Amino acid sequence: MRGVLLTEHGGPEVLGCTGIPDPEPKAGQVLVELRTAGINRRDALIRGGIGPGYRPHLPVILGSDGAGIRRDTGEEVIILPSLRWGDDDACPGPDYAVLGGGPDGGTYAELIAVDEACLFPKPRHLAWAEAGALSLSGLTAYRALFTVGRLRRGQTLVILGAGSGVSLIALQLAVKAGARVAVTSSSEDKLRLAEEMGAAVGVDYTVPDWELRLRDEIGEADLVLDSVGSTLQESVLLLRRGGAVLSMGGTGDSGIVSDFDIRTLYLQHKRILGTAMGSPRDFAGFLEMVSDGDIDPVIDSVYPLDEVAEAHSQLDSNLRFGKIVLSME
Repeated sequence: MRGVLLTEHGGPEVLGCTGIPDPEPKAGQVLVELRTAGINRRDALIRGGIGPGYRPHLPVILGSDGAGIRRDTGEEVIILPSLRWGDDDACPGPDYAVLGGGPDGGTYAELIAVDEACLFPKPRHLAWAEAGALSLSGLTAYRALFTVGRLRRGQTLVILGAGSGVSLIALQLAVKAGARVAVTSSSEDKLRLAEEMGAAVGVDYTVPDWELRLRDEIGEADLVLDSVGSTLQESVLLLRRGGAVLSMGGTGDSGIVSDFDIRTLYLQHKRILGTAMGSPRDFAGFLEMVSDGDIDPVIDSVYPLDEVAEAHSQLDSNLRFGKIVLSME
């Protein structure tokens, strides 16, 4: 089969499509003929070997998102990237892993052997590109908002960064749940597009004291979805008394937080809740929200598998709005 085998860390130029042996399913696994695979920020971190959590034993096939056809039954499926989560919905168990980080082969390939328990029916209304971009972003957003954040109708949510796959799925889910949503971005075009998708307010985070401007426009927030990390102080200041920051990433300055005033947290009974990925129960809940056809992943661009380096260059540019997808067709 054709696939993308990461053999060294580096920039997009280290990625290329090559011939590799077909995977052999183990007990409890099935072969899936992949049609598309979504690209995630996590893939770029592993590619670059950024931090101890993103340096698996090489070589490894990248990719956590994928959609295709079960070879044994012919069913159209999407893949849950959370492997062996376990029975505790509060956090994953000791055998937990994320697809595409080794040793389990990822989705940047024509074939994948994956646990049968990680296969779910593809929502019928989704095209292959949308289905292949759905899993990781949707699962992460759903768990953060509903399982961890307990988002309810009428609440106010701030999403930091409008443009990533997670932020755009979170926006759609929150609007569908009846929340009032504000977003931030450095791009006026992205703010405009987010408002077209249902955001009530959009603010440029490059403006001094952007968090004060945002609070003036939308009021205090019940929840702040923060995938930046270094913005933790601003996120806490945006909250109402008793509100919570949903911390789910560290894309800004390696996620390092400095000069944080802890008094802004405990004196107002505010909370910081860490969350990442999700369980099979979270994924089932997410797919139920998607099933009626009014939530779709936003696709920035689709690249053939042999243009994986160009696709990762687009990811690194931060010019995207939505998901970048690899196509095996």
